[in-house]
Amino acid sequence: MSQTYGHSIDLIRADGIKTLLCVESLIDGDSAAARLKTASIMLQGVIDSVANWRPDLIIYAGDREEVWIGALLGAYLEVPTVHFYGGDHTITGHVDNPVRHAVSKLSTAHFVATLEHKERLLAMGEDSKRIFVTGSLALDNFVEKEQLPISILNKRLKVDLPDTGYAIALFHPDPSEKSVAGQYMLNIIEATINSGVFVCIGYPNSDPASRDVINVIENFRGNDRVHIYKNLTRDDFIGLYKGARFIIGNSSSGIMEAASIPIPVINVGLRQRGRRAGKNVIFSDGDISSIQSAIDNVQSKKFRDSLLDLVNPYGDGKSAKRALKILLDEDFRLNRLKVEDPLVTK
Repeated sequence: MSQTYGHSIDLIRADGIKTLLCVESLIDGDSAAARLKTASIMLQGVIDSVANWRPDLIIYAGDREEVWIGALLGAYLEVPTVHFYGGDHTITGHVDNPVRHAVSKLSTAHFVATLEHKERLLAMGEDSKRIFVTGSLALDNFVEKEQLPISILNKRLKVDLPDTGYAIALFHPDPSEKSVAGQYMLNIIEATINSGVFVCIGYPNSDPASRDVINVIENFRGNDRVHIYKNLTRDDFIGLYKGARFIIGNSSSGIMEAASIPIPVINVGLRQRGRRAGKNVIFSDGDISSIQSAIDNVQSKKFRDSLLDLVNPYGDGKSAKRALKILLDEDFRLNRLKVEDPLVTK
């Protein structure tokens, strides 16, 4: 619902998905308090509609504010819930990590990406009958959709991408790196340009310090080696993504989706560290020298040749059908009440 971050509700409507309710919730304050207030507005704004509509199931994905709102709605309104992508873990201090685990304890069932994630949920005391390993649904479109020719991308995105290729930069501020988020973004852009690579830069999320990141990005608007976008259609994003020479920043797409292409990834800073990653991912510090060294590495023939036999650890690109069958076959109402005692092992 935010114009600042691309108003992606337009893409949902274009897909023909019926919308029960739209809630204006984002406080554009660039602070930790603003993020929490935004979540509280979202929760207050949906309670009555969901309570009166009485859905059969509430589904939510990931580790952001929306998931604990969905989990609370289900728990208190007595509606079964399914959480996608539980059991993942990072070693940073990002609040998303404990939020993901807390939501898992509130959820009726879990659709996880890997066996490792299932094992982590079992260690947290979740019953195996609640856990389904589906792989990551995010991979399906990346496997099915084709890379778009540069000529088509140029027309759709109103850009002039060079025939020599381009990189994509996607960087979000991490709480432990708020004070340096803008500098890291600057280092990413300058190192990429200095390497002679055109860079397409996506806007960050709305977490604290996102304004610092946006201000750095906007300083490069008009630079003939840079293209800036807020939000893209799924087809355009995947078409652009699959044609990139490498991905740089700290987006989870670099950890999960990029291995399906495969494409090299440079993860800058602390965000995403500790998550399982394919050998296409290099973790770099945020200084320009480390980033430059990583760019040189991922563009080498040796590195690219090492990815020819890469298998994505997050799935095979057929997860949606797998998940849909489970959603239709299972009666989640039978396990809605969570009566298991974590001290009683099975």
